[in-house]
Parts: sequence; C-alpha cells; structure tokens
Amino acid sequence: MTAGPISPHAGTHVPVLAEQVIHALAPVDGAVMVDGTYGGGGYARAALAVANIKLIAIDRDPEAMERAWAHAGKDPRLVPAPGRFGELESIVRASGHETVDGVMLDLGVSSFQIDEAERGFSFMRDGPLDMRMGKNGPSAADAVNRLTEGELADIFHLLGEEPAARRMARFIVQRRRSQPFQTTLDLADELERSVGGRRGKPTHPATRAFQALRMWVNDETGELVRALAASEHVLKPGGRLAIVTFHSIEDRIVKLFLRARSGNEPGASRHIPGIPRGAPPTFEVLQRKAIEADAAELAANPRARSARLRWALRTEASPWKAAPGEGFRLPNLAQLEGAAR
Repeated sequence: MTAGPISPHAGTHVPVLAEQVIHALAPVDGAVMVDGTYGGGGYARAALAVANIKLIAIDRDPEAMERAWAHAGKDPRLVPAPGRFGELESIVRASGHETVDGVMLDLGVSSFQIDEAERGFSFMRDGPLDMRMGKNGPSAADAVNRLTEGELADIFHLLGEEPAARRMARFIVQRRRSQPFQTTLDLADELERSVGGRRGKPTHPATRAFQALRMWVNDETGELVRALAASEHVLKPGGRLAIVTFHSIEDRIVKLFLRARSGNEPGASRHIPGIPRGAPPTFEVLQRKAIEADAAELAANPRARSARLRWALRTEASPWKAAPGEGFRLPNLAQLEGAAR
C-alpha cells in the first residue's frame, strides 16, 4: 500500500501531539506496532497512513473496540485486541508475535468518554456516577459510597493532588449517611459545598477529585506501570516506545521509569519496578525533556494544554528481572468487588 499523508483528524476525536508521536515511532513498511489505547483511532490512522504496518489495537472500552472493528473492516492491517494495555505482553503473544517494533500509549480519558454523559466521567452534564472504562467492576459510586473517609482522602490527595482532600472526604461521608451518591452533579455539588463554593476560581472545585476517582476506579497508575514493564519485554532492539500523558503523576512515572531503565537513576522509586543494581540499560532516551504542544496546536485543541510526550529506543539488553510495582498504595479494586452494583 502506498503511504499517504498523516490525517489524524478523522472523526470527532483529535489526537494530541499526533505528528510528534508518529515522528517518535518512525513507522516503516513491514513493522508491527501496538496502539495500547485505541480510543478514537486517531494515532492508529496516523501511523497506518505513513507506512504499510500491522497495528495491534488494544482498548478495554467496549465502545472503543466497536470503533476498532469498524476500522479493521476498512483496513485489515489493523488488528483489534480487546483488553487492558497493562496486559499488552500477553496480547502481543496471543496475536502471534514475540516482539514488536513500536508501542504507543495515549493515557487518560478519551473525548468520546467525556462527551457521553451516561459514562459518568464528567460533571459538565449530569449522568450516573460510573467512570469505568471497561464497563465492569466497581464504579465511582461504589467508591464514594463505601470507602472510608481516610481512603477517599488518600485518593483525592495522591491522585488528584487536591489540597482540600481531607475536607472533601469528610463531607462525602457525612452526606452519604442520609443519602448515597448516584449522579455526577450530585457529587460535584457536594464537593463544591465542602470548600465553600467556587470563590471566583476558573475551574470547578470538583475537577481534581473527579480526576482522582477516575484514575482509582480504573487503576490507571497500576496499568501504566505494568504497561511500561511489558513494553520492555515485547519491544525488539531498536523498537520505540512513545507515551502521551495528561497528568503530572503519570508523566512522573514515565519519566522515572525511563530514567531508571536508561541507567540514569541511582536508586529505586516507589512508582516503578525495582531497580536491579548493575543491570545494563534497556532503553535509550534521546530527548530528556518532554515534548509539549506548540502554540498552533494549543489554539486548535485546548486539550493539548497538559499533554506531555516522552519516547525512547529499546536497547539490546535483556529485560530487567523485576516484578512491576503497583503504583501508589491505594485501596485495591479487588476490595470493592463484593460491593459492585
């Protein structure tokens, strides 16, 4: 197939830093690559446009997989693979490959998920308090109605970096004694009330708490750590890893992982897999500073404001023998399995 120009704006989802991601991945004819977060398919279309590659498209969201199957019907080079990107090593093996030439991850929530009120990711429109990317397991409603005050405060503080985490958790626990939370606006109103209103701030007081709940419900930090370790195992020498983050904690995890795996981290971190001393670097980082959107992209797509791209090359060294960490020490989803609605 003759390669064409990159066209990342297909559909309603606009992928952030698409040109930079494709430059980092450098697709060539015959390559096998993994899109660990298919979402709206923007990065997948961009990669397929520049080279005749095979692209394994992973997503835990059933609706994203429906889009992937529709895409595959028009372009058989795309191979839909339902699942979590933290499982990408087993997914790659199941697709018939031991190694791949590239892995790309676009973290966070997609525009499709935000725009659908019934998914409960946003309080811009009222909807059920859900937030589950995979539509299974405990929901955000289960979390706010059943976790302890201390657990909720930890979630808001660690994953949302919310200064009023303790106060917000206390208000939630007090309110739910008389009436459980069921909708996004109900929770957002209570969070706003807990801090005394918006007080002229440009962003809603519930923003960080909602982000933190979403990250916890979907174990996003744990998934990221597992995906980083899996990428180390499946990327062939010279293979490329490109990750776009939208949250400072996620960017920090990626940064620390690549710093360690490139031989520039002297000690272990609580965010990443353990660091065996003396192990040869498994990645080479060619650009230390994260890539950000330029003024033109920011003007066209405000969502790019917080985006950071980091990428690296896989070396010939064997993967480190270290079990992936579990991100932050927060209550595990398994603790709520019995309480799932």
